[in-house]
Amino acid sequence: MKNVTAAALFPTPLSLEEAAALSPQTVLLAVQGWLHTEQQLTAFQQQMTAFQAQIDALKHQLDWFKRQTFGQKSEKRIPEAPTQQLTLAEALGIETPVPPAAAPTRRIPAHTRKSTRSKAEDRAEAVPFFDADQVPVTTIEVPNPEIAGLTPEQYTVIGTKETYRLAQQPGSYVVIKYVRPVIKRLDTQVIHCPAAPVGVLEGSRADVSFAAGMVVDKFLYHLPLYRIHQRLQDGGFTLSRPWLTRLMQQIVGLLEPIHDAQFESIRASRVKAMDETPIKAGLKGPGKMKQGYFWPVYGELDEICFPYCESRRAEHVDQLLGLTAPPGSILLTDGYAAYSRYVQKTEGLTHAQCWAHTRREFYESQDADPQRAAVALDLISQIYAVEAEIREQGLKGVQKHALRLTKAKPLVEAFFTWVADTAADTGLLPSNPLSKALAYAHKRRAGLEVFLSDANVPMDTNHLERGLRVIPMGRKNWLFCWTELGAKQVGIVQSLLTTCRLHDINPYDYLVDVLQRVGQHPASRVAELTPRLWKQHFAANPLRSDLYNILK
Repeated sequence: MKNVTAAALFPTPLSLEEAAALSPQTVLLAVQGWLHTEQQLTAFQQQMTAFQAQIDALKHQLDWFKRQTFGQKSEKRIPEAPTQQLTLAEALGIETPVPPAAAPTRRIPAHTRKSTRSKAEDRAEAVPFFDADQVPVTTIEVPNPEIAGLTPEQYTVIGTKETYRLAQQPGSYVVIKYVRPVIKRLDTQVIHCPAAPVGVLEGSRADVSFAAGMVVDKFLYHLPLYRIHQRLQDGGFTLSRPWLTRLMQQIVGLLEPIHDAQFESIRASRVKAMDETPIKAGLKGPGKMKQGYFWPVYGELDEICFPYCESRRAEHVDQLLGLTAPPGSILLTDGYAAYSRYVQKTEGLTHAQCWAHTRREFYESQDADPQRAAVALDLISQIYAVEAEIREQGLKGVQKHALRLTKAKPLVEAFFTWVADTAADTGLLPSNPLSKALAYAHKRRAGLEVFLSDANVPMDTNHLERGLRVIPMGRKNWLFCWTELGAKQVGIVQSLLTTCRLHDINPYDYLVDVLQRVGQHPASRVAELTPRLWKQHFAANPLRSDLYNILK
């Protein structure tokens, strides 16, 4: 039988007598049609709810892409001041002076002024704005036109004035010419000639200053080798690009043992931070590159390394850090599940979570639920204010731990109480970005509270994020690594250069010294050449290039 609705059977309301006269079959047919209509309405409402959730999710993704393309990427949040807030003068009880009434004005005829006695050239920068020990200075004597035609007996030089200008030559490369005299001793009739100075690479025409400068240009200032080659050609040098590539590979080969020693120091750290960042490396096919990953690891002694792996699989964490850890070790990461699985397999290791990534989840949910997202951001900002107070006071150890327990712990507890209460709201759909942010924070509560119990644990991984910025910055310039070996070499050099920056070491001075020292340094003490220990042992009297002595 076809479904017949109640409206079709009874197009007009029935009276009590008419309803009583209906047969049971007619009533049953009407009830069945009514139930069928209700089921269709319920299914339609469920379908509409699912469609609305999908629309909200797509709209959230579209807003994110718009913000990434056109908007502000910074997550800084400056809350608006309340309208009833007093000014500083009102808070201190100071009467605000009333500005005087504008005085009447009148037009006066134009007139000429006497020109100033000092010229712009005389007012130029007269105080040195550079380090005279590192910057070569070329002196130019400016003749005084007043002494033209005068003899030295007719004037006296009573002093000098100095003005400095920042100048640049078309190329900064210099050729060192070694002249070795060949002599013949008359008494022995033997011909002698001194040996050529030994370079860092046997038989290479590259001085250590050029090798170090090329590494700094490529990895610190992100200048691709082909641009370095163009600059050399414009400076009048005839060199091949493959020669630069081979030279770079040989230099990295000298630095690799130092990088390995630094990575061992990081692995031995009690508190470590770890993250991952993508890089294109190796050919996947015609015109396509493979997706690889650097896994930066930051140690408690302000050292960082960028090991390269071909994927983002969880097994790479096991390979890089090993399944044994020092007693009481802590690994600080974001919410990637690979780290949680690694901590579960490693005995004696505690997993700390990053508050910056938790905050980002609520920041991204502002479009969906601005009021409640603002509450979460305000609570988290209060916790960060405690960390700012610790930095301002320079607190360490016990004092830092005590202040965290006194001020930060109640704020953390209040935050998670709010998270639990808000998550209990049945009006939030699971697909809502705020629901996802609440679930992210609630699931990671134990890891987010680790910093309260250990003063050496940072609140977030921002120190690691700042260190790994060299990878995306370089990626915007040289785009990719031609081979997986090239990506590994990038990680080796960036590990040492970034650590130099962390310890306030000039990377160029460090490389010039280490490249000359690594060939004679005992292999058992290679750790002394890592930037942190090099600063203690050799920074006061580093080895220099012959060019340095010439310019001095």
